[in-house]
Amino acid sequence: MAPKCNLIIDSCCDLPYGVVDREGIDLLQFPYIFGDQVYSDDLYRTTSVGEFYQRMRKGEQPSTSQMPAQRLREAFLKVAQEGIPAVYICFASALSGSYDLAEIVLSQVKKEHPEIEVHIIDSKLASAAEGLVVYEAIRQREKGLTATELAKWVSEAIYFINCEFMVDDLEALRRGGRIPASVAYAGAKLDVKPLLSIDLDGKLILTGVARGRKKGLKQLADFYEKNSISTGLGQCVVVAHSDSAKDAEKLKETLHSIDSSIVFLDAYIGPVIGSHVGPDMVAIIFWGSDRREGLSVADRITRKIKGDH
Repeated sequence: MAPKCNLIIDSCCDLPYGVVDREGIDLLQFPYIFGDQVYSDDLYRTTSVGEFYQRMRKGEQPSTSQMPAQRLREAFLKVAQEGIPAVYICFASALSGSYDLAEIVLSQVKKEHPEIEVHIIDSKLASAAEGLVVYEAIRQREKGLTATELAKWVSEAIYFINCEFMVDDLEALRRGGRIPASVAYAGAKLDVKPLLSIDLDGKLILTGVARGRKKGLKQLADFYEKNSISTGLGQCVVVAHSDSAKDAEKLKETLHSIDSSIVFLDAYIGPVIGSHVGPDMVAIIFWGSDRREGLSVADRITRKIKGDH
């Protein structure tokens, strides 16, 4: 059965290229900059994980920017030309202006092609957390969901993505303006390994600290044990890292001792996300409990008033 819609995704999903290299999937590549040289985040086809993070370890500080408007326009014009509806699963709007820009560009393209059907979904996720939604969305598309159905599926699925990650320090996040300087300073003074996650709006939040990487990996495993939902069919778990393969393998061993039915999907933190988290990050992402259930009563009332889920 031929898919009823196509997918547009971006490189901040940090999935292996082989997973997304399929007909009907358009990969938008975010740019990143080392010095005066602009590169494309092409999911490590033209550079390696080790090469990128070694440059950071040697003191180079890459920067990033939002998706070029022209690339978005090209993607939307392609949808119009092919006449096949599409769903764009976009990097969290709380971390990038690309979602808002995509809405603007699509509105311009619609003036030229009013018949175009593109659903832009703010994933409110980043990196391999966004990637796990993309991974399953590809499967749902192949099962025959229409663009409208797939857009609704993604909009609901994002709240069941549970993720936590350990960074070596908070300096890279501080430089990128992703966390307050006071938080980074406190983390450095305490000599701890910070644990972070992504809130319902797609913002980074500090969830805990660990005295050393070994304890941090244990806390990541504990996070899985607490929040995963067993289906008896094998839980798909993404273990991602920014050039910290040994720690990723240790985490997988621990997770497998907790749940032998886990099916692992390995991923590397790409250059765009890596520019902000630095080397030696380890992350765990899986389908779990509905993150909206953790809202306080006051927050639930606020979201209801705003018309959110």
